[in-house]
Amino acid sequence: MLRTLDIVLIVVMTAAATVTYTIKHRAENKLEEVRRLDAAIKLEEDTIDLLRADWALLTQPNRLERLVGAFGADLQLAPTPSTQLVRPQELPMLKADVPPTEEEKKLAAAKASEKKTDNIATGSVAR
Repeated sequence: MLRTLDIVLIVVMTAAATVTYTIKHRAENKLEEVRRLDAAIKLEEDTIDLLRADWALLTQPNRLERLVGAFGADLQLAPTPSTQLVRPQELPMLKADVPPTEEEKKLAAAKASEKKTDNIATGSVAR
């Protein structure tokens, strides 16, 4: 009896050790993946910061003015006239702001009349 119990306990202990090692191994793999993703995110953030600094350098008014002076004849640049600028009020109306037509009003009224019920919820009738 004692030998059988010892063998069963050894098997259970071996199985528990195997499960524990498997869980530990998976946790270490996930931790490594998190570290790799953190490094990738940091690299992307650094790249974004570098690109923002680059953009700020490229769009400096003094630099652009020098470029316009140097390449103005080739590009034939001219200031934008004030007549080309548009205020938001001058833009075409949005679709939501357009008044509905008579046909649309009739369809909306028909749909509204179809939906009128006595508001009794039965739930037992399949529709």
